[in-house]
Amino acid sequence: MSSQPVARTTGDRQRDAQRTKAEILAVAQAEFARRGYAGARVDEIAALIRTTKRMIYYYFGGKEQLYVAVLEKAYREVRAAERTVDVEHLAPVEAIRTLAELTFDHHDAHQDFIKLVSIENIHHAEHLRKSKVLANLGTPVLDLISRILAAGQASGDFVTEVDAIDVHMMIGAFCFFRVANQHTFGALFGRDLTVPEHKARHRKMVGEMIVAYLRGAGDTP
Repeated sequence: MSSQPVARTTGDRQRDAQRTKAEILAVAQAEFARRGYAGARVDEIAALIRTTKRMIYYYFGGKEQLYVAVLEKAYREVRAAERTVDVEHLAPVEAIRTLAELTFDHHDAHQDFIKLVSIENIHHAEHLRKSKVLANLGTPVLDLISRILAAGQASGDFVTEVDAIDVHMMIGAFCFFRVANQHTFGALFGRDLTVPEHKARHRKMVGEMIVAYLRGAGDTP
């Protein structure tokens, strides 16, 4: 007695589609980070995941749309990590230090993100500006930092007048530099920034720098 094939439900098809899109994005992210926007090829991405170029176009529309989707994914991941900072239950000093160290850890563990941001800056954020998702994706972290700064001002822990964008830039600049410039820095100064003792010291350093600045260390007498 032959068995009848089980009809696939709409839910099954949707899950398959989501898995396929996630696989395409993961491979595309690595390829764009490795080869840049101009150098990456959709047919090569398709070959790496054993699908067709037509399938990628079906899900994303084209190379530029795929690249924008990769950027959206990468920025969503860093924003999701930032949302894990429990502002409600951390003192302001600990909260801003935690955010700095969390950013350090994320950038260290997601070096493709750093490459993608560098690539997009070469293109003057041409593709990023076309994303409605990314247009508002910076708001949550600025809200988070603003809440920490307000709590620190109220408690007297923070005395420096500074806005959330500047603090976000300060944290990001340090964490970004050690990944983006690790090779040139190593060649010029003979220091491997990825060595465990340097990594541990720099992780502590970024938090302490931000806290010291907010406590007024940069004020002139």
